[in-house]
Amino acid sequence: MKVYSYLRVSGKGQIVGNGFDRQLETIQADCAKADYEIERIFREQVSGTKDETDRPEFKAMISAIMRDSVDTVIVESLDRLAREYRIQEQLLIYLASKGINLISANTGENVTQAITEDPMKKAMVQMQGIFAELDKSLTVKKLRKAREKIRQQTGKCEGRKSYRETEEGTKILREIRRLRRKRKGRVRRKFNEIAEALNNQGYRAANGKLFTGNTVRGIFHRSKKLR
Repeated sequence: MKVYSYLRVSGKGQIVGNGFDRQLETIQADCAKADYEIERIFREQVSGTKDETDRPEFKAMISAIMRDSVDTVIVESLDRLAREYRIQEQLLIYLASKGINLISANTGENVTQAITEDPMKKAMVQMQGIFAELDKSLTVKKLRKAREKIRQQTGKCEGRKSYRETEEGTKILREIRRLRRKRKGRVRRKFNEIAEALNNQGYRAANGKLFTGNTVRGIFHRSKKLR
Protein backbone atom coordinates (compact mmCIF):
# COMPACT_ATOMS: atom_id res chain seq x y z
CA MET A 1 0.00 0.00 0.00
CA LYS A 2 1.27 3.45 -0.90
CA VAL A 3 1.46 6.05 1.86
CA TYR A 4 2.67 9.58 2.46
CA SER A 5 5.00 10.39 5.34
CA TYR A 6 4.83 13.64 7.26
CA LEU A 7 7.91 14.87 9.14
CA ARG A 8 7.91 17.93 11.39
CA VAL A 9 10.56 19.84 13.30
CA SER A 10 10.07 23.02 15.29
CA GLY A 11 13.23 24.83 14.22
CA LYS A 12 16.61 24.72 12.49
CA GLY A 13 18.25 23.19 15.56
CA GLN A 14 16.22 20.02 15.14
CA ILE A 15 17.07 19.84 11.42
CA VAL A 16 20.79 19.99 12.22
CA GLY A 17 20.23 17.40 14.92
CA ASN A 18 18.93 14.96 12.30
CA GLY A 19 15.30 15.46 13.31
CA PHE A 20 14.03 14.64 9.83
CA ASP A 21 16.46 11.73 9.37
CA ARG A 22 15.54 10.13 12.70
CA GLN A 23 11.81 10.42 12.02
CA LEU A 24 12.19 8.96 8.55
CA GLU A 25 14.21 5.98 9.86
CA THR A 26 11.41 5.11 12.31
CA ILE A 27 8.78 5.50 9.60
CA GLN A 28 10.74 3.38 7.11
CA ALA A 29 11.16 0.61 9.69
CA ASP A 30 7.40 0.50 10.32
CA CYS A 31 6.69 0.59 6.57
CA ALA A 32 9.00 -2.40 6.04
CA LYS A 33 7.09 -4.40 8.66
CA ALA A 34 3.63 -3.41 7.42
CA ASP A 35 4.51 -3.63 3.70
CA TYR A 36 3.86 0.08 3.07
CA GLU A 37 5.51 1.97 0.23
CA ILE A 38 6.34 5.64 0.83
CA GLU A 39 5.07 7.51 -2.19
CA ARG A 40 6.05 10.99 -1.04
CA ILE A 41 7.68 12.70 1.94
CA PHE A 42 6.52 16.05 3.32
CA ARG A 43 8.98 17.92 5.56
CA GLU A 44 7.59 20.73 7.72
CA GLN A 45 9.50 23.24 9.82
CA VAL A 46 6.85 24.74 12.06
CA SER A 47 5.94 24.95 15.73
CA GLY A 48 3.94 22.00 17.04
CA THR A 49 1.34 24.46 18.35
CA LYS A 50 0.27 25.54 14.84
CA ASP A 51 -2.91 24.16 13.29
CA GLU A 52 -3.44 23.11 9.66
CA THR A 53 -3.94 26.68 8.44
CA ASP A 54 -0.33 27.60 9.33
CA ARG A 55 1.34 24.50 7.90
CA PRO A 56 2.25 24.90 4.20
CA GLU A 57 3.57 21.34 3.80
CA PHE A 58 0.60 19.85 5.64
CA LYS A 59 -1.77 21.73 3.32
CA ALA A 60 0.25 20.61 0.28
CA MET A 61 -0.02 17.03 1.52
CA ILE A 62 -3.81 17.27 1.90
CA SER A 63 -4.09 18.73 -1.62
CA ALA A 64 -1.99 15.86 -2.99
CA ILE A 65 -4.18 13.31 -1.19
CA MET A 66 -7.30 14.89 -2.68
CA ARG A 67 -5.77 14.43 -6.16
CA ASP A 68 -4.16 11.01 -5.73
CA SER A 69 -5.39 7.61 -4.57
CA VAL A 70 -3.21 7.68 -1.43
CA ASP A 71 -5.31 7.96 1.73
CA THR A 72 -2.83 7.10 4.48
CA VAL A 73 -0.25 9.27 6.26
CA ILE A 74 2.49 7.98 8.57
CA VAL A 75 4.19 10.07 11.24
CA GLU A 76 6.94 8.98 13.60
CA SER A 77 4.74 9.71 16.62
CA LEU A 78 1.80 11.90 17.51
CA ASP A 79 4.02 14.59 19.02
CA ARG A 80 5.59 14.96 15.55
CA LEU A 81 2.13 15.71 14.23
CA ALA A 82 1.62 18.28 17.00
CA ARG A 83 3.10 18.92 20.41
CA GLU A 84 -0.09 20.09 22.14
CA TYR A 85 -2.86 17.56 22.66
CA ARG A 86 -5.50 20.11 21.64
CA ILE A 87 -3.82 20.63 18.24
CA GLN A 88 -3.22 16.88 17.88
CA GLU A 89 -6.91 16.19 18.31
CA GLN A 90 -7.87 19.03 16.00
CA LEU A 91 -5.61 17.74 13.22
CA LEU A 92 -6.71 14.13 13.73
CA ILE A 93 -10.37 15.07 13.48
CA TYR A 94 -9.55 17.16 10.39
CA LEU A 95 -7.85 14.17 8.74
CA ALA A 96 -10.60 11.76 9.72
CA SER A 97 -13.27 14.07 8.32
CA LYS A 98 -11.55 13.77 4.93
CA GLY A 99 -11.29 9.98 5.14
CA ILE A 100 -7.51 10.05 5.68
CA ASN A 101 -5.86 7.43 7.90
CA LEU A 102 -3.03 8.51 10.17
CA ILE A 103 -0.61 5.87 11.44
CA SER A 104 1.90 6.37 14.26
CA ALA A 105 5.11 4.54 13.28
CA ASN A 106 6.44 4.03 16.80
CA THR A 107 3.32 2.08 17.82
CA GLY A 108 1.97 0.94 14.44
CA GLU A 109 -1.50 2.14 15.49
CA ASN A 110 -4.04 3.49 13.03
CA VAL A 111 -4.92 6.55 15.10
CA THR A 112 -7.79 7.57 12.82
CA GLN A 113 -9.49 4.24 13.37
CA ALA A 114 -9.10 4.60 17.14
CA ILE A 115 -10.72 8.04 16.99
CA THR A 116 -13.72 6.87 14.97
CA GLU A 117 -14.33 4.08 17.50
CA ASP A 118 -14.87 6.71 20.21
CA PRO A 119 -18.55 7.80 19.89
CA MET A 120 -17.91 11.38 21.03
CA LYS A 121 -14.90 11.88 18.77
CA LYS A 122 -16.69 10.17 15.90
CA ALA A 123 -19.49 12.72 16.28
CA MET A 124 -16.89 15.52 16.17
CA VAL A 125 -15.43 14.04 12.97
CA GLN A 126 -18.89 13.90 11.41
CA MET A 127 -19.65 17.47 12.49
CA GLN A 128 -16.41 18.73 11.00
CA GLY A 129 -17.22 16.90 7.78
CA ILE A 130 -20.65 18.56 7.69
CA PHE A 131 -19.17 22.01 8.28
CA ALA A 132 -16.49 21.38 5.64
CA GLU A 133 -19.19 20.42 3.14
CA LEU A 134 -21.22 23.50 4.09
CA ASP A 135 -18.18 25.74 3.65
CA LYS A 136 -17.50 24.18 0.25
CA SER A 137 -21.12 24.68 -0.83
CA LEU A 138 -21.10 28.32 0.29
CA THR A 139 -17.83 28.92 -1.56
CA VAL A 140 -19.21 27.33 -4.74
CA LYS A 141 -22.35 29.46 -4.47
CA LYS A 142 -20.28 32.60 -3.93
CA LEU A 143 -18.06 31.85 -6.94
CA ARG A 144 -21.09 31.07 -9.09
CA LYS A 145 -22.62 34.45 -8.26
CA ALA A 146 -19.32 36.20 -9.00
CA ARG A 147 -19.03 34.44 -12.38
CA GLU A 148 -22.63 35.29 -13.23
CA LYS A 149 -21.99 38.96 -12.44
CA ILE A 150 -18.91 38.99 -14.69
CA ARG A 151 -20.86 37.22 -17.42
CA GLN A 152 -23.62 39.86 -17.25
CA GLN A 153 -21.06 42.65 -17.45
CA THR A 154 -18.81 41.22 -20.17
CA GLY A 155 -20.86 38.50 -21.83
CA LYS A 156 -18.27 35.89 -20.91
CA CYS A 157 -16.53 34.56 -17.84
CA GLU A 158 -14.55 31.33 -17.79
CA GLY A 159 -13.21 29.22 -20.61
CA ARG A 160 -10.49 29.58 -23.16
CA LYS A 161 -10.27 32.90 -24.99
CA SER A 162 -11.71 32.95 -28.48
CA TYR A 163 -9.32 33.73 -31.31
CA ARG A 164 -10.62 37.29 -31.62
CA GLU A 165 -9.81 37.87 -27.93
CA THR A 166 -6.16 36.98 -28.35
CA GLU A 167 -3.49 39.56 -29.09
CA GLU A 168 -2.95 38.08 -32.55
CA GLY A 169 -6.68 37.98 -33.28
CA THR A 170 -7.14 41.59 -32.18
CA LYS A 171 -4.26 42.70 -34.41
CA ILE A 172 -5.72 40.85 -37.42
CA LEU A 173 -9.19 42.30 -36.86
CA ARG A 174 -7.73 45.81 -36.66
CA GLU A 175 -5.89 45.22 -39.95
CA ILE A 176 -9.03 43.85 -41.63
CA ARG A 177 -10.96 46.95 -40.63
CA ARG A 178 -8.16 49.19 -41.88
CA LEU A 179 -7.99 47.42 -45.22
CA ARG A 180 -11.79 47.35 -45.55
CA ARG A 181 -12.11 51.10 -44.90
CA LYS A 182 -13.28 52.98 -47.98
CA ARG A 183 -10.43 54.87 -49.62
CA LYS A 184 -10.92 58.29 -51.10
CA GLY A 185 -11.77 58.08 -54.79
CA ARG A 186 -11.47 54.29 -54.83
CA VAL A 187 -13.85 51.41 -54.27
CA ARG A 188 -13.76 49.46 -51.01
CA ARG A 189 -11.42 46.43 -51.04
CA LYS A 190 -13.08 43.09 -51.57
CA PHE A 191 -12.70 40.39 -48.92
CA ASN A 192 -10.53 38.19 -51.14
CA GLU A 193 -8.20 41.17 -51.70
CA ILE A 194 -7.97 41.69 -47.95
CA ALA A 195 -7.24 37.97 -47.48
CA GLU A 196 -4.40 38.20 -50.00
CA ALA A 197 -2.99 41.28 -48.23
CA LEU A 198 -3.10 39.51 -44.84
CA ASN A 199 -1.37 36.44 -46.26
CA ASN A 200 1.34 38.60 -47.82
CA GLN A 201 1.93 40.23 -44.40
CA GLY A 202 2.48 36.81 -42.84
CA TYR A 203 -0.82 36.58 -40.94
CA ARG A 204 -2.56 33.23 -40.65
CA ALA A 205 -6.10 32.20 -39.70
CA ALA A 206 -6.92 30.55 -36.35
CA ASN A 207 -6.41 27.08 -37.88
CA GLY A 208 -2.93 28.09 -39.10
CA LYS A 209 -3.97 28.14 -42.76
CA LEU A 210 -3.98 31.00 -45.27
CA PHE A 211 -6.86 33.46 -45.17
CA THR A 212 -9.62 33.22 -47.74
CA GLY A 213 -12.22 35.79 -48.71
CA ASN A 214 -14.90 33.84 -46.84
CA THR A 215 -12.77 33.65 -43.67
CA VAL A 216 -12.19 37.41 -43.71
CA ARG A 217 -15.89 38.09 -44.42
CA GLY A 218 -16.92 35.97 -41.42
CA ILE A 219 -14.47 37.70 -39.06
CA PHE A 220 -15.54 41.14 -40.25
CA HIS A 221 -19.29 40.60 -39.94
CA ARG A 222 -19.02 38.84 -36.54
CA SER A 223 -17.00 41.77 -35.18
CA LYS A 224 -19.71 44.21 -36.33
CA LYS A 225 -22.38 42.25 -34.43
CA LEU A 226 -20.33 42.36 -31.23
CA ARG A 227 -19.88 46.13 -31.27
